[in-house]
Parts: sequence; structure tokens; C-alpha cells
Amino acid sequence: MINRSLARGIFLAAVALFFGLGALRYPIGRMDHAGPGLFPLMISVLLGLVALATIVRGIVAGGPAMSFQYKNIGLVLGALCAFSLVSRWVNMSAGIVVMVFIATAAGSNYSWKRNIVISAGLLAIAFVFQKFLGLNLPLL
Repeated sequence: MINRSLARGIFLAAVALFFGLGALRYPIGRMDHAGPGLFPLMISVLLGLVALATIVRGIVAGGPAMSFQYKNIGLVLGALCAFSLVSRWVNMSAGIVVMVFIATAAGSNYSWKRNIVISAGLLAIAFVFQKFLGLNLPLL
């Protein structure tokens, strides 16, 4: 059976390959005059190196076998759906809080105090994106 490190490395390699090949559709340019494909290609190469190191580690060191926790997968997917619905019908601030409280139920130890801190941090990031980057986020 495949171990977690090896599966993680293969997934990262697939993501790096996907975005790296997509970046090649755009002009790369030169280092002194970068094209639109240079940055995604550089990030893909770096992610590919991380993937390669993770694959080697998975082969050499081994690790625990990969297993699926269907309840946790369902909770995370439900949290994303709840975020989308609450953001649409109430506002994004409430959606962020609902998402955090549902998604953290998938963890090993549930703490409502930690959920409040995480929610506050995500709300602060969303506020910065709205005010300083000019994104149209329906926070209130």
C-alpha cells in the first residue's frame, strides 16, 4: 500500500506539472523583462522540487499507510458548501465563521476558543483584502 508521504509527493508533482505546463502557454520572457508565464513557471519548478524531495522521503523513510477518514472529508466539504451558502444569503463574515466552526470538527481536538481566534484572523485577512487591495468582498 502507498504511504502518505509518497502520495503527498505525487499529488504535489501533479499540481506542479499542471501549472507548469499551463505557464508554458504564455510568453516566459527574460529575467530582466519577465513575461506573464515566468512567475507561475518559477513557482511550479519550486513546487516540483518540494514534490521530488517528498517522494524521495516517502520511498526512503516510508511512513504510515494512506487511509481515508470519510467523516472528515465530508465535514470539510460541508464546511465549504456552508461557507458558500451563508456568504450568499447572509454575508461573507458569517460564512467565514460558520466554515471555521464546521471544518475544525474534523480535527482531533475541538476548541471553540481556537475557532474564535482562527475566525478573527481570517476576518482580518479578508478585511485587509477588501480595504487595501480593493477586492469586492461582501463582509458586512
